[in-house]
Amino acid sequence: MSLRHLDRAVAAYTALRPALVPATDAFVEDVRTTLDEAGINYLSVTGRTKSVESFAGKARGVLHDGPGSDPMVVVTDQVGVRVVTYVQRDIDAVAGLLAEQFTVLDDRDLGVETAAAGRFGYASRHLLVTRSRARDAGYEPLQCASVQLRTVLQHAWAEFEHDIRYKGTVPPEQVPDLDRRFTLAAGLLELADREFQTIRDRLQAGAGSTGVDHPDEDDPRISAPELATFLAGRYSSAGWSRTDHYQWISGLLLELGIASLDELGSTLRDVDSAAVTAAMAYRYPPGAVRRLDDDLLSRFGQAYVGLHGNAHRREALEARRARLTG
Repeated sequence: MSLRHLDRAVAAYTALRPALVPATDAFVEDVRTTLDEAGINYLSVTGRTKSVESFAGKARGVLHDGPGSDPMVVVTDQVGVRVVTYVQRDIDAVAGLLAEQFTVLDDRDLGVETAAAGRFGYASRHLLVTRSRARDAGYEPLQCASVQLRTVLQHAWAEFEHDIRYKGTVPPEQVPDLDRRFTLAAGLLELADREFQTIRDRLQAGAGSTGVDHPDEDDPRISAPELATFLAGRYSSAGWSRTDHYQWISGLLLELGIASLDELGSTLRDVDSAAVTAAMAYRYPPGAVRRLDDDLLSRFGQAYVGLHGNAHRREALEARRARLTG
């Protein structure tokens, strides 16, 4: 490895990094907005621009095999976005949605790779996406982001393991036992992820007949718990949406003059929800709030687009309405 080549790569990245910071912020906002618009449930969307020190470390590894490789092209996580979901099925939904929003240059499920090797351990899905829609699109730092998808439990394991291993505080004689314990923890968390999915599936399946406790009598909107229960019954195959999204769309219902579940049921009675979803041609399973959003768009058309609460997304609604009208 030539130190001259390494110095050049680090200097190039140092010069580019100030432009990558706002690019990172833009990707985070786009991913968050996309997930919110789709009604997909998630815990957090965060981002980071790779530090110069971290880039230098990776560049050193790239150049170790010879100076022919350009770290500015090979190190593809200069812009990083992390999405943390609650269960594995949400990861699949997010991946499908991002494939619709961006061009996917690479998709690696490290959890599947680890399992294929007969091991337990690091589990995370990594997408390399670009804004470019060109057929020959490749890695361009300002146009691309490495998007990491994890469940809450996968994230907890990875963060704890990273914190322990990379602080250099583990005596060498304890490493084998540490490895065994991390493997055991990874297996238990994988089982817990499956159980959480089962719990959510069972709750969702029975939500249509579940009572709702203590709605806010001073709020004229349909309460979020009531609406979640109703939507779970109407859209039994849809995933849960974020808690605040139920309250948000309840406000849109109030703008339409709908303040009770009976009124909502009557409003949607003649809407062919399956046909609406088919017309949208989603590449991911839309959440319950998104399904309702689509049905209301189909039912009210331009009047729904023009609601005050939809002012920030009228262009997106017009595009979706065009799908409905063919």
